[in-house]
Amino acid sequence: MTALDPQTPVTDAAWRDAARPIDERVAALMAEMTLDEKLAQLYGVWVGAADDGGGDVAPHQHDLNDDVDLDALLPSGLGQVTRPFGTAPVDAAVGALSLARMQQRIAGANRHGIPAVAHDECLAGFAAWGATAYPVPLSWGASFDPVLVERMARRIGADMRAVGVHQGLAPVLDVVRDARWGRVEETIGEDPYLVGTVGTAYVRGLEASGVVATLKHFVGYSASKAGRNLAPVSIGPRELGDVLLPPFEMAIREGGARSVMNSYSDLDGVPSAADRWLLTELLRETWGFDGTVVADYFAVAFLKLLHGVADTWADAAAAALEAGIDVELPTVKAFGEPLRAAVAAGAVPMDLVDTALRRVLRQKAELGLLDADWSPVPPALAGLGLADADLADADAAHADRLRGRIDLDSPGNRALARELAERAVVLVRNDGTLPLAAGGADAPPVIAVIGPNADDPYAMLGCYSFPTHVVTQHPGVQMGIRIPTLLDALRAEFPGSEIRHAVGTSVDGGETDGFDDARELAASADVVVLALGDRAGLFGRGTSGEGCDAESLALPGAQQALVDAVLDTGTPAVLTLLSGRPYALGRAASESAGIVQAFFAGEEGAGAIAGVLSGRVNPSGRLPVSISATPGAQPTTYLAPPLARASDVSNIDPTPAFAFGHGLGYATFDWSKFAGDETSIPTDGAVSVHLRVRNASDRAGAEVVQLYLHDPVASVVRPVQRLVGFARVELPPGAAADVRFTVPADLASFTSRSGERIVEPGEVVLSLGRSSGDLVHAHPVRLEGPVRPVDHRRAMHPVVAIDRVSG
Repeated sequence: MTALDPQTPVTDAAWRDAARPIDERVAALMAEMTLDEKLAQLYGVWVGAADDGGGDVAPHQHDLNDDVDLDALLPSGLGQVTRPFGTAPVDAAVGALSLARMQQRIAGANRHGIPAVAHDECLAGFAAWGATAYPVPLSWGASFDPVLVERMARRIGADMRAVGVHQGLAPVLDVVRDARWGRVEETIGEDPYLVGTVGTAYVRGLEASGVVATLKHFVGYSASKAGRNLAPVSIGPRELGDVLLPPFEMAIREGGARSVMNSYSDLDGVPSAADRWLLTELLRETWGFDGTVVADYFAVAFLKLLHGVADTWADAAAAALEAGIDVELPTVKAFGEPLRAAVAAGAVPMDLVDTALRRVLRQKAELGLLDADWSPVPPALAGLGLADADLADADAAHADRLRGRIDLDSPGNRALARELAERAVVLVRNDGTLPLAAGGADAPPVIAVIGPNADDPYAMLGCYSFPTHVVTQHPGVQMGIRIPTLLDALRAEFPGSEIRHAVGTSVDGGETDGFDDARELAASADVVVLALGDRAGLFGRGTSGEGCDAESLALPGAQQALVDAVLDTGTPAVLTLLSGRPYALGRAASESAGIVQAFFAGEEGAGAIAGVLSGRVNPSGRLPVSISATPGAQPTTYLAPPLARASDVSNIDPTPAFAFGHGLGYATFDWSKFAGDETSIPTDGAVSVHLRVRNASDRAGAEVVQLYLHDPVASVVRPVQRLVGFARVELPPGAAADVRFTVPADLASFTSRSGERIVEPGEVVLSLGRSSGDLVHAHPVRLEGPVRPVDHRRAMHPVVAIDRVSG
């Protein structure tokens, strides 16, 4: 095959024919490729990350992101382009034009005309300047609304695809095991069923938009010792099989995820990036996953630098390939010259390269990147009249004409961000003070708004939002999106009240010199809104986020002392938490007028919180993580066996102040007519439990009916309760619905002593509750028959039916 003229590309090769089977196309292309061309498809490049002038946005970024000579690399081709939008602030249209020109350059430089996959972050929205900042994943979990999360993911994916991005590095399916871990905000919660269900919905939405979803971090990252980032993980097979793996199983099987990213951590001494059992035997050979496994940033290099299991870069590359890593990200290190030399010398089998290459090319074919009519111009630019031929002449003046013409924060996006934020706010405590009247004679004359998060737009954003992740590293650059502060929102929400403000203290500085002003302001007000919580950041630059782990669950800095000072005034005080993790709240858990928890609620979060305070929004969020009663009772989650709960043999009581699944609202729901249809079923059978839910109040609201399973006697230790299903029931005033769960025996399965997943005969108890700590009805049922092995093809959900009836 001769060198490719980019103006007259070869279009008649067999692998260019989109009508042929993908495997046939891939085989035809591989037969034409040299070793250098094959290896080039197995790494990405991160152009500009080493010299963009900003701080690190990935571990060791500026240590390991060597200067890349694109002119030397591109004749062999390129597998991926790393974070074309997520590295530095750039206008969406200008960024799309830059990426299109780069893709044209990449395809034109290699003799086969193969473009790169462009990937970016999308954990709480597309991580691009000017793109919508949605609530963080912990808020998705709080919504208990997979349908809404799927809608959000579709919008995120559509925006990414429109500007030329093919792969999104989300969702995070790590299950919280220790709330001190800095990346709790990135997770969906502490329960594997909730994480799996909501995470799978996100995957479906992203994949439906044409963007490859990337499951991370596979697996065990969140179970690190002492909740420290990148710390070792020492867990048993049952915690792995019953808590950490199920969300990934679900997202692959039901969501159709096409990519997986390894965890930085090691499992009992074996780094995930070099774990063949994990990445090949389990993921591919057992579960049947046929997508790509991409390395978390620098994870291949970390095999040499941090884990100490590789002596040379070639050793690191060989270990990663052998384990099942297909693509080295974010840039080329081990998979470049070190791997080329090792393969050429016969130290690394060519079969390993071909196996990874086959997966990479298959995915490129699925994305249309190998088609004869592929164009580097993405849909958003094509919609502005740009054609392939325009790219070569697109100068700075052309870019200026495009600037501002692509909107990544549309009114539809903002409306959806607002809807999700409103559903995710959790009313944790209410002594009757809430809601506050927003107008008229009942409105509080004076509202004191006190705390470090009252007047900071960044208080709404998590670590992986673009403004926090990138803009903060570029002083003088605007956020790119409009984010009202809580103080702004309260002034708009309560026009009949005088809003007075005092900071009191910083998030984590420990200052107390503002306490006197705060006390004076609180004492003169009718009600206090205490705006507390976290500042998201990276690697110690915040109190929540990647590398921002906590020593305890005490509120950062002097915030707890500020709470106590305000409570001492006697003025009703409503704690409003804008945070990335749950915190122990001391006296406030029992003495405050109310507690409102918002987990980094995004650009529309302030209005959602203000709406909850006024009653304009009827809160329906539920806690995706328990709120601890004391700062030091970690690690613990509600998934606790008897010995992990309060007992007479330890002076530490880990009982939470507020349980997983807890949440209040302004509507009242009556539960009645509970029944279970069967008292015994075979180990391959199913049982139904049902009840009637009636809205007994004068306003519309949503009840979240939660289904828990208790296994009183099992052959291995089991958690006392675990969530196996839920139903979000929305009802107008006076309306009722019958809610039925048909529960397959598969949901009682667990990892046995032999390591096999089984359904065991014996009694189990199915309970319907308002939270894991408020179980209203229980139905025991006996499983009869032999022990039954099950696998990843088991049923993972109950069948849920919600039928409206006359109240």
